[in-house]
Amino acid sequence: MTSERAKRFPLGLEDLVREPRRPEGRPGEVRAAALAASAALNARQQPAKPQARTPGKAQSALQPKAQAVPQARPPGQSAAQSAVITQPKPQAAPSTLLSSSIKPPARPAILTAHGKAAQTPSPTARTAAQSTPSAKPAGRANERMTAPNVALSGALALTSERVRERMVERLRANGVTDQRVLNAMSVVPRHMFVDPGLAAQAYEDAALPIGHHQTISKPSVVARMIELAAAGRALTNVLEIGTGCGYQAAVLSQVAREVYSIERIKPLSERAKTNLRPLRIPNIRLHYGDGRLGLPSAAPFDAIVIAAAGLDVPQALLEQLAIGGRLVAPVGSQDGQNQVLTLVERLGPAQWRESRLDRVFFVPLKSGVI
Repeated sequence: MTSERAKRFPLGLEDLVREPRRPEGRPGEVRAAALAASAALNARQQPAKPQARTPGKAQSALQPKAQAVPQARPPGQSAAQSAVITQPKPQAAPSTLLSSSIKPPARPAILTAHGKAAQTPSPTARTAAQSTPSAKPAGRANERMTAPNVALSGALALTSERVRERMVERLRANGVTDQRVLNAMSVVPRHMFVDPGLAAQAYEDAALPIGHHQTISKPSVVARMIELAAAGRALTNVLEIGTGCGYQAAVLSQVAREVYSIERIKPLSERAKTNLRPLRIPNIRLHYGDGRLGLPSAAPFDAIVIAAAGLDVPQALLEQLAIGGRLVAPVGSQDGQNQVLTLVERLGPAQWRESRLDRVFFVPLKSGVI
């Protein structure tokens, strides 16, 4: 080659690399072809580096089974040509930029949330999907399968209402006739006042533990005491001794205009506030103090309900009962034996009438606070 020809053609024929023909394929394949051509030109401009270039995402998209294998460059072969030599795996068919008509291998099916089979997107299709703003990630199907079932939650709530209705039917069959009390028992969700592990037993006619050696009374006992205290009257002020978890106060709030409740155990008083807060009942006033002393600042009361058994009814509570008012309390030994549900009616300034009714079992009524 003459010097003049060398100036015009500085490269030999073996250094010339034919730019791959642009295939008429999908956008991801066309982009991959352009990137492959650009990689070949870059390798040609840097012939001094002996290591082979690792195929990028674009090349692996077109050759998913290819693996770069370093080979000795034969004489007369350029650095650009040796950089793109690949060794396909035995089970994979070789593919080139021009073989756009070859079908891709079958992809495993994924079960969608609707029970239909969907194929895993190919690398090129994934590239195109990522460039689309409305494309959803591949993991959304699994997220939908593990998402909480709102319809199931609604079904459980409906079942809870049905269970309460069955509880009310049992109360009616056992002799509770005041419709206001029955309505209140059907409205207040008793399962919200017990531990989650006992929620399944919330509407059984059973006393359940609430901690600190205290219990939530049976639904039949709660309904019976409130019916006795109301006696068909419109109640204005009601006092409850022994708030506990707050359930009986919530039922009373549906019958009376104002409900005052006293609890001597601080953690239970706080728990009652926590239980009642989601129900947003505006006419309950909770107090932490000694229930045997009552609440003189809010007296007199149309009705007083005592949810613990003492050897007698404290005189302070008898004095805070309005004339014509009714007090309901368990009276008897504090070991749980020989307790009787007792009704006390105030007939005058210094006159009360006592009636002994049903056998019951309550926790002891104690003085002081803890």
